[in-house]
Amino acid sequence: MLWSMTTNSPDNAPQPAQPSFAKVAECLYRNESSGIYYALVKRHSKQFRRSLKTADCQLARRRLAEFRDKVTRLSQTQRATSLTFDELATRWFDLAKGKMKESSALRRQTCIHMLKPFFKNKAARNLTARDLDEWEQKRRGATAAQTFNIERETLIHILDLAVRDGILLENPARQIKRQKRKAPKAAIPTREQFRLLVQTIRAADPRAQAGGDLVELLAYSGMRLGEAVALRWRDVDFKRGVFTVTGGERGTKNSEQRTVPLFPSLRPLLERIRGERAPAAHECVIPISTAKKCIETACRKAGLPDFHHHSLRHCFCSNAIEAGADFKVIAGWLGHKDGGGLVAKTYGHLRDVHSMNMAQRMTFSATAEEPAPANVVSLPTAATA
Repeated sequence: MLWSMTTNSPDNAPQPAQPSFAKVAECLYRNESSGIYYALVKRHSKQFRRSLKTADCQLARRRLAEFRDKVTRLSQTQRATSLTFDELATRWFDLAKGKMKESSALRRQTCIHMLKPFFKNKAARNLTARDLDEWEQKRRGATAAQTFNIERETLIHILDLAVRDGILLENPARQIKRQKRKAPKAAIPTREQFRLLVQTIRAADPRAQAGGDLVELLAYSGMRLGEAVALRWRDVDFKRGVFTVTGGERGTKNSEQRTVPLFPSLRPLLERIRGERAPAAHECVIPISTAKKCIETACRKAGLPDFHHHSLRHCFCSNAIEAGADFKVIAGWLGHKDGGGLVAKTYGHLRDVHSMNMAQRMTFSATAEEPAPANVVSLPTAATA
């Protein structure tokens, strides 16, 4: 029998009996009350106990074999047994950073900086599910859901390296669930709001013309801010009627270039800017890196909502939906790799309203004169932009 014992407290109060286990085979034990099988494997004078989560003997034997194989792969070198979490995290980052974009590497570095105080000077081999539970309890709810999820993902990557190198038997961080995020409501300017925004920016100061150009470029192209400010004149092909989004040195979000049509509202803007500046092919189309101050000031002066650079990307999407563009086509223009899923999720309500508007035009009848089209429903904040 194993682990079968009844104890009394110092004051002789009776304690609940511990589970009774019967040995079935080498390293294999069965809980006599529940029938569940357990593994007990020894390696280098250390015991590893694990529930095999089955009452089926044959399945238990197979799971025991897998468990013993994992235990056998555990490294017993001094380096493996003494490696701290700090050292493991640094080692993982050094291996992974070469495959990351600069912004991603900086974000992972920040995550590691936030993780280290919770596991400071603790041997990676000694990390347990309880240690991870304590981290989760302190961080979940104390920080934004997105921040928590990125830290969780970084922690999983770090401990996966420990499993790969035989430092840990399994990765306890994989038991932590992601924190649900509330999807923020997109702030999308209407056409009237967009015109007022641009007019207010251009009327404020002659030096703000580049800011107005950037705002229009974002709204007419659908590019992200980093992609727009990295656009060079050599990336624009007026003859073919296309432009190539490269993202510059940092690249695009998915690290892939894409070729997008010169939309009817975009071509005149680019032609005007080129005519005013006579730029070289290697020069950037927009000579500034942000229009944040211009947008904030204009919104305040004109009494507009708090729009941002990304609001103009939403503006492009709503215009595309109103024009009847397919979600998959819009996704290609935006650089999404999901075939339109994110566009549908974010802007699906606009498609529904647009469909209802179009339905109001279906007024033909064989029994009555054709009535005048009913007033269409105005699209909510987004769709008329």
